Amino acid sequence: MDAEPLTAEQQARFAAMDVPVVRQAPENIGDAQLIVLSPAVPYDLPMLIAARARGIPTIGEVELSSHFLKGPIIGITGSNGKTTTTALTGHLLQQCGIACQVGGNIGTAVTSLIDSSAGDQWNVLELSSFQLESIEQFRAPLAACLNITPDHLDRHHTFDAYSKAKWRLFETQQAGDCAVLNYDDAACRAFGEAISRRGSIQLYWFGVRQSVPAGVSLQGDDLGFNGVPFMARSQIKMRGLHNVENVMAAAALAHLAGAGLADIASAVESFPGVEHRIEFVRNLNGVEYYNDSKATNVDASLKAIDAFPGGLWIILGGKDKGSDYRPLREPLRQRAKAALLIGAEPPYPYAAAPLIRRALQGAVEMVDCGSLERAVAYARRHAGSGDAVLLAPACASFDQFENYEERGKRFKHLVSELF
Repeated sequence: MDAEPLTAEQQARFAAMDVPVVRQAPENIGDAQLIVLSPAVPYDLPMLIAARARGIPTIGEVELSSHFLKGPIIGITGSNGKTTTTALTGHLLQQCGIACQVGGNIGTAVTSLIDSSAGDQWNVLELSSFQLESIEQFRAPLAACLNITPDHLDRHHTFDAYSKAKWRLFETQQAGDCAVLNYDDAACRAFGEAISRRGSIQLYWFGVRQSVPAGVSLQGDDLGFNGVPFMARSQIKMRGLHNVENVMAAAALAHLAGAGLADIASAVESFPGVEHRIEFVRNLNGVEYYNDSKATNVDASLKAIDAFPGGLWIILGGKDKGSDYRPLREPLRQRAKAALLIGAEPPYPYAAAPLIRRALQGAVEMVDCGSLERAVAYARRHAGSGDAVLLAPACASFDQFENYEERGKRFKHLVSELF
């Protein structure tokens, strides 16, 4: 697997540090003492498997950082909701007077947190499967998994391998550490059973559909910790039941880190949400526009759809990650007026649009727009007062955009220019 060519600026920076740059190839790692991977580099590349067989340690940036990072770690993983929950956990701690810094997959590399870390300060880290698959001694005394649904199967190949990468977060915990898991998620329940068998990890849950043995649950219109109500659901300003789950997880983590429940409730009210997560953009002539560009898999799009009662014009498409789009059929049949398809078409090898078209045939009207610009323009012409236009693509963005942030910002720009 060849790396992307370095820019002139990157070449200059490496030259200034006297760091040689060579091609990513087996012959160039033969005498390595340690290999440190970027999260973008698959852990199971044949040359890396061969290197490990020769006894060369292969770790990721998160593992490397953990040897130098001061202060305890809160690790947050899951298929969906990681960024919102990580940002919210940091917000809750800060508002409750508990020192912390936030980073990881949320945008600030863990290595960039080393200099600002301190022994009495929490490091709140969003952790992806790409980052977790290569950890060895990394340890999060407080660790949470929000959910596990099929994602990144183009990288991990099987759901089991993907789940095992998430499991590493708990596998490296030690006696007395705490795990926070989603009681309503089957994979998380399996994690809980494995943790219970170890007997040395304190297990807490969150759940919206039933009471939990210990942790945060929905009790009527209130959220309660271990059965004691501490805030009203109406205090959560973000749309969707999935955001109630995110609040529950963040509240549990913040409380276990020392924050009082009453202070947590007040802090939740002041949380503005996170960009690109069912982000309200504007209301134009009674039509509301929402940016959920971070919905890069089917489950995330389902959660976004569930946050709206109907009248949806949903924008779908991009780079396929080995997803099954059929679960979108019934929710879109019930709530959507049309699905506006964007993204590259064949011969692009990872084109999602034809796969979505095949999966949704007969369930909802589909419009082949190709580009985000044409999708927004079509929605502007056809959506009526009371409708909502939702960018929730269910796909990666790499066919037409650098990342989901660029896709979301482009959507917001296009919407801002409508008249």
